[in-house]
Amino acid sequence: MNKILFGQLNISFQCKKYSLPILQCPQFLFLIMGVFIMIASVVSYMVGTRMITDPMIVALIDLIITGFLLVMSFIVVRSFERIAEASRMKSEFINIVSHQLRSPLTNIKWITDFLLSENVNPTLEKKKEYFNHMQENVSRMGELVDELLIVSRIEQGSFPVNKKESSIVNLLKEAVSRSSVSAEASKIGVNVSIEENLPVFFFDPSLLKLVMENLFDNSIRYTQPGGRVKIRMEKKGNNIYFEIKDSGVGIPKEEQKFIFQKFFRAENPLKEKTKGSGLGLYIAKKIIERLNGKIWFDSVCGVGTTFYFTLPIK
Repeated sequence: MNKILFGQLNISFQCKKYSLPILQCPQFLFLIMGVFIMIASVVSYMVGTRMITDPMIVALIDLIITGFLLVMSFIVVRSFERIAEASRMKSEFINIVSHQLRSPLTNIKWITDFLLSENVNPTLEKKKEYFNHMQENVSRMGELVDELLIVSRIEQGSFPVNKKESSIVNLLKEAVSRSSVSAEASKIGVNVSIEENLPVFFFDPSLLKLVMENLFDNSIRYTQPGGRVKIRMEKKGNNIYFEIKDSGVGIPKEEQKFIFQKFFRAENPLKEKTKGSGLGLYIAKKIIERLNGKIWFDSVCGVGTTFYFTLPIK
């Protein structure tokens, strides 16, 4: 808590986060306005004591003026902060999308140039290998486009939820099976613990599967080779409780409040040069909330991260 508060008061950190010069930084503007309010309070008190004989009335007027200026400064600074945040997210969106698309497009271009070259004559087996690489790169671009479409529908309020009676156990097994190849390739151990006789209840299986796959993929992506991922699911009261714990890089304390924002990626994953659009957790949170559930996490840098969510059975 103290670190988060210090991060808010650290003007240079906040300016760096928004990529703004200090004179345009919301926190610096708030500091300047605070100094102005103090000066205005002192001046109004001095003028009041000369024009009004009752010290209580002077103090009351001074408090009203100070309170009004403080509220106005807070509103102004919050407006600047929202504009700065929107600008930062727009820049991150452009950087992430361009980076995510550049790599597969470059790979596809290289492969097509190679196959069309008259100087090479690859074997049939080699051609199949190249076409498989092309298919993987096209799939990567398709996944990014799908995520952007989901985000667009969420923000427009046109995100459909089709609830039906389904087995959450089968859904989890499918999600783990889909991502198990990545875990094996990275030599990451996966342990799944599911309580027996979990009830079948109404939810949207396609949406919940997307949440599970996002959380599992993140755990694999941000865990070093040789690490472990543990998944637990059980019934708690009238809720299904889901937990996924990894031994990965963790999330810095000062960045944890941004983790469910669009296009946000913490410094640790960026330093590790892991792939990601910064949309998975935002989508997961919105889906869980649409299903009337709750999602949260705990994380320690260098130790790992645990994500949790609960869903009402009824």
